[in-house]
Amino acid sequence: METIYLCIILFLFVLAIFDLIVGVSNDAVNFLNSAVGAKAASFKTILFIAGIGIFIGASLSNGMMDIARHGIYQPEHFYFAEIMCILLAVMLTDVVLLDVFNSMGMPTSTTVSMVFELLGGTFALSLIKVNNDGTLSLGDLINTDKALSVIMAIFVSVAIAFFFGMVVQWLARIIFTFNYTKKIKYSIGLFGGIAATSIIYFMLIKGLKDSSFMTSENKQWIQDNTMMLIGSFFVFFTILMQILHWLKINVFKVVVLMGTFALALAFAGNDLVNFIGVPLAGYSSFIDFTTNGNGASPDSFLMSSLLGPAKTPWYFLVGAGVIMVYALATSKKAHAVIKTSVDLSRQDEGEENFGSTPIARTLVRFSLALANGISRITPESTKKWIDTRFRKDEAIIADGAAFDLVRASVNLVLAGLLIALGTSLKLPLSTTYVTFMVAMGTSLADRAWGRDSAVYRITGVLSVIGGWFITAGAAFTICFFVTAILYYGGNISIIALIAVAVFILIRSQVMYKKRKAKEQGNETLKQLMQTTDNEEALQLMRKHTREELSKVLEYAERNFELTVNSFIHENLRGLRRAMGASNFEKQLIKQMKRSGTVAMCRLDNNTVLEKGLYYYQGNDFASEIVYSISRLCEPCLEHIDNNFNPLDAIQKGEFSDVAEDITYLIQQCRKTMESNDYHGMEEEIRRANDLNGQLAHLKRQELQRIQSQTGSIRVSMVYLTMIQEAQNVVTYTINLMKVSRKFQAETEI
Repeated sequence: METIYLCIILFLFVLAIFDLIVGVSNDAVNFLNSAVGAKAASFKTILFIAGIGIFIGASLSNGMMDIARHGIYQPEHFYFAEIMCILLAVMLTDVVLLDVFNSMGMPTSTTVSMVFELLGGTFALSLIKVNNDGTLSLGDLINTDKALSVIMAIFVSVAIAFFFGMVVQWLARIIFTFNYTKKIKYSIGLFGGIAATSIIYFMLIKGLKDSSFMTSENKQWIQDNTMMLIGSFFVFFTILMQILHWLKINVFKVVVLMGTFALALAFAGNDLVNFIGVPLAGYSSFIDFTTNGNGASPDSFLMSSLLGPAKTPWYFLVGAGVIMVYALATSKKAHAVIKTSVDLSRQDEGEENFGSTPIARTLVRFSLALANGISRITPESTKKWIDTRFRKDEAIIADGAAFDLVRASVNLVLAGLLIALGTSLKLPLSTTYVTFMVAMGTSLADRAWGRDSAVYRITGVLSVIGGWFITAGAAFTICFFVTAILYYGGNISIIALIAVAVFILIRSQVMYKKRKAKEQGNETLKQLMQTTDNEEALQLMRKHTREELSKVLEYAERNFELTVNSFIHENLRGLRRAMGASNFEKQLIKQMKRSGTVAMCRLDNNTVLEKGLYYYQGNDFASEIVYSISRLCEPCLEHIDNNFNPLDAIQKGEFSDVAEDITYLIQQCRKTMESNDYHGMEEEIRRANDLNGQLAHLKRQELQRIQSQTGSIRVSMVYLTMIQEAQNVVTYTINLMKVSRKFQAETEI
């Protein structure tokens, strides 16, 4: 029996390694987004500083594992076998859940996921125990106060972080303006002193409060002398920062890198429990059972030992630190999560990753009405003075950066202060919630959310916030059922669920790599948004257009053929897949139009006047191709789904032949566009005219069949729809090629 549980313990530690890697991928956004977004240093330098902070924070962390030992469940009422069941369910759920969010590039809270997984698993076993033992109640088995405090902290931290981020950034911009180099002669020392003191205070209160060297005497001394320490640090750092400024060193960069180090240290020191707390609780339980069990069965040995404080061996902490640093340096998913946060807070417009929702549109309208109301009662002189402090054309932003160093400094300092404040008030604030919402508040105050981008940014923020609550619900629900399955299924269920978790992780990695391969084309748009040379911008715009329109033609070629063949062969699954692809492509078309409109703004007015019409016509024709295929697929899907009569043999033969020619036309047009060689276009135009002639002939024949009352009217109506939409596909495809040729040409054709 002990062998089985030893294997479970070993597997828990294997999962802990994955959890550390996945967790760092998720939480890297907390301490990297400001430094990366402002390009305070090279990416390798930022990673190096964060890596040092992570290693030190993990190595010095101690006493943080109690929440996994007795924070949610009351261990004195649970047997060893039951505790192991809960802990294994938590780890299986946690690794898969976090990996799913990381693959989507969405930051979520590891604290919330672990707490609600523990709550879900404990609730499942508590129901079983209460049902089997009438002397116990749920209150005896579950510590609901901790979970409730986390839920309340979500609401509180989201609102407070966003509000203070907005207010503090507005004040910082009023003081420094976007051209901050002109306004920092003496104020920079004061700002640097406040920022550095805040960061040091944050490190002492939050980052190192439970470190191995932080004894109760040291904590008490810090608490008794807090004001003296803060005053000393403030004077020291104010003088130091002013001297650094006189030495031509950018103090904002120093503050940003200090803040990055502090947040990384605090993350590793405090969030380490989210990754290895559960395996260590299992390890401690196993040691207690094998040492003090005295032959007792796993179903009869109570785990009262977990009520004691955690004593984590140093080698576990150092090993976890090494793994976390490795994950930070190598994880591509970490970079994807960082990109989501940085894109939502960038200063300028660009490619928006999120669409528009009714809630976002309502919020924008409400905000505009509120802003207009405030504007009407504000004196004109005050408005003009404030506008002089927010001249974005004077912004000092590094090449390729999303925002400037002033905002990055505010992000890090304010996030650190709020987290330290929450810690001192015993509120379990999540570093993810605070850092993300501070970044959103500062970007709003910086007028980064213009009328053309606000609705997309708000949608993105709401999507991320919604993801946090989905995390809690999914973690609780999944872990509830996994725990129940493990409890009733025994060893067979353990093996089966482990196999399922491994399969999901492997599949997630494969799907993620495929998705990232498809996104490589966005590099052209990134280069376009960064260039200042008009000729280079035009060439990049042409390249970007070819890439995007080629993707549309590739979709059209694949989905037109799939729709026709699936309908002819009555393949319902194929038609559903085609319909799903059409709906997805519609969203991509909307995103392509949004990003294209922003990209066109990078061209000078003469170029826009000369080429802009062709570009927008091309987008419209591409959109019509997608919608024509969707209109073709929809009645075909409904027809087959209702098991109506199929096309007769003559109709199938006629349309199959012309469909093959249409697919070939789209294929040739795609190759022409990809090669940017339009010398053979006249042949494609002739082929398109012939196809439209054939389709018109098929339409006349079908109308004659209807008049002669031969065949099913229902089938004939679907067939006529297919012919009409096929004609549209041909027409819009060749029109797309014509305007694309004009847009790509150096001289007017």
